Amino acid sequence: MKLSIMNRPVSWFCKIFVKPLIDGFLIKEVRGLENIPKTNFILAANHGSHLDWILSGYVCVPRRFTYIGQVDSYRGLLMLGRIILYFIAGVIPINRKNEDSKKRAIDEAVKAIKKGDILVIYPEGTRSRSGEIGKGKLGAAKIYLKTGVPILPLGIKGTFELMPAGKSFPKLKKSTEITIGKPLYFREEFEKAKNLDCHSEEYKNICQRITEKVMGEIKNLL
Repeated sequence: MKLSIMNRPVSWFCKIFVKPLIDGFLIKEVRGLENIPKTNFILAANHGSHLDWILSGYVCVPRRFTYIGQVDSYRGLLMLGRIILYFIAGVIPINRKNEDSKKRAIDEAVKAIKKGDILVIYPEGTRSRSGEIGKGKLGAAKIYLKTGVPILPLGIKGTFELMPAGKSFPKLKKSTEITIGKPLYFREEFEKAKNLDCHSEEYKNICQRITEKVMGEIKNLL
């Protein structure tokens, strides 16, 4: 049986025992903690490393939260490790090569948010191979238009240098920086999208505008 989301006891455990380790070994500076909403939100971050999972969770604990995570790569021990991690954290799986899987992931994310949980998502859809932020995909915008909760942009700096794609173990260096932006509310787009078919070109254009704004804010934070 899958645990439902990063449940509260596990999240508190991470805050009490894991967060101090992250402060001591990874994080150089955190800015913008005052921007975190009291209500739940969609946390949208750049993605340069597997370490981003840890730093994104750092922002969310001790509250209930989950991630959308890919299941279309890794074999052997790496796949086993991913299965264990996804089970503990209640990660919503997505096969990026399968359109039905993408739709199910969005539906599950919407359900989680409507229950009051925080969703962590990386709009680029994959880790950067160059260290530069990539183009955002439309998933976060689609989830926003179905829920109306704010999108909180997060800029993560330094993780690519510690553990880029292809590296199995990170350097332990207190050099990463987290910058939390102000929550983004696209109220006009939200109201307009209510009356549109989600398959229409106009709806997709709204999603594109939201995505571009979110990615622009993340870039500014970096």
